[in-house]
Amino acid sequence: MKLLDTTLAAYRLFTCGAIKLQPLAALAARLYVGKVFFLSGLTKLRDWDTTLLLFTEEYHVPLLPPAPAAVLGTAGELLLPVLLVLGWPGRFAAAGLFIVNAMAVISYPALEALELKDHYLWGVLLGYLVLHGAGSWSLEGWLSHKRTHKEQYE
Repeated sequence: MKLLDTTLAAYRLFTCGAIKLQPLAALAARLYVGKVFFLSGLTKLRDWDTTLLLFTEEYHVPLLPPAPAAVLGTAGELLLPVLLVLGWPGRFAAAGLFIVNAMAVISYPALEALELKDHYLWGVLLGYLVLHGAGSWSLEGWLSHKRTHKEQYE
């Protein structure tokens, strides 16, 4: 019985620690994925002629002609990461980047296995953020806490 009590106490302690680390994990995921996509968007913007050429010759985005696909993809890679890092609106930004990531995989069949692993990692992190939100260390979390705190004292 003593071993069971000790095991349960250790599990509770572990669980409390893991729960306290959730905001940090969400922030780390937002910063990591946001940086990856933002830098990709800057690269596209830096040499627009090459970007248009790539969207014409290499990337085959379904249902969109190359020029609008390039504009939408680049805009998504520049705007959505900023929203994601701020965490407002976190789920929307994560869902948008999830779609951008999926389009990258679909439209560029020449991705190597190692490159695909990166896209899978980003997809999992973005899926987590869509399902669980940006966390309490985000603009959404801060606004929600502020609103809840204000309602308690009214």
